[in-house]
Amino acid sequence: MKGFKHLSAIISLVALFLLAACGNTAEEPAATNEAGNNAEAASYTVEHAMGTTTIEKTPKRVIILTNEGTEALLALGVKPVGAVQSWLGDPWYDHIKKDMDGVEVVGVEHEVNLEKIAALKPDLIIGNKLRQEAVYSQLNAIAPTIFSETLRGDWKENFKLYAKALNQEEKGKKVLNDFDNHVKELKEKLGDKVNREVSVVRFMAGKSRIYYTDSFSGVIFEQLGFKRAAQQADLFTPDNKLGNLAIEVGKEVIPQMDADILFYFTYAPKGDQAALDTAKEWTNDPLWKNLNAVKSGNAYEVSDAIWNTAGGVIAANLMLDDLENYFLK
Repeated sequence: MKGFKHLSAIISLVALFLLAACGNTAEEPAATNEAGNNAEAASYTVEHAMGTTTIEKTPKRVIILTNEGTEALLALGVKPVGAVQSWLGDPWYDHIKKDMDGVEVVGVEHEVNLEKIAALKPDLIIGNKLRQEAVYSQLNAIAPTIFSETLRGDWKENFKLYAKALNQEEKGKKVLNDFDNHVKELKEKLGDKVNREVSVVRFMAGKSRIYYTDSFSGVIFEQLGFKRAAQQADLFTPDNKLGNLAIEVGKEVIPQMDADILFYFTYAPKGDQAALDTAKEWTNDPLWKNLNAVKSGNAYEVSDAIWNTAGGVIAANLMLDDLENYFLK
């Protein structure tokens, strides 16, 4: 009799667990996309820099390992559970920090924290081959991992990949269409001002660069139709180690920084005094002061985060706002 009572108790307990399990299946409805379709109804496949990855359902816990990717997620309405720290800011760029409250820092682009990533239990990781190829297999063992190829100029291609990885292709198209319309509207406002030559210069600790057509700002200038400083074309030879992204120069090249309008910015993380000193030294040099852009008041200091390091769609729109201000004020 005693054994029978124990058996009855066990059967009752199992029945309760089964009943609870059945009830839980209806508690959380499947996520839906903006069109009202069931966003988790089917798996989908994404081709990327490391191969092909199948994602079983629309991810909810996403970790992003590039700065421009962080902006892509935010623009798509997705708040990551973890992200690499911004190159400038503590820990996020000023222009995104209000949207990143509660997001965990998982290292920096070139050195991600695998243990912290695993602890966040992501269901999707998005990274970049140029930055994290060496740890792809470890990341992919934690969660399905999708990599973009590179981080040079054309951020739109990466954005399209990220939208597909998030099962947000339609919303992604809208974000890019909105940006292209922003460009079109600004171009119409600028009129023949786009025929002016522009030059872009960056100062860093102990070195200076001219940025060119394959840079973040360069792609935007090209879309707007601006001309680049003609005398700079000779600098970007096939053996330049940075290609058409940028070239490191000495002070003797300052005259070639000239243009109708010159924009310059300084990469000074945490107030890096060496970088600030480099900028001060160069902009006080007689060769700099003799530039036509400087003498005519058409040399503008702009944000390194917006014009270069953030590299995403949010910064791209803010750069357009800057250009409207400088050209049409």
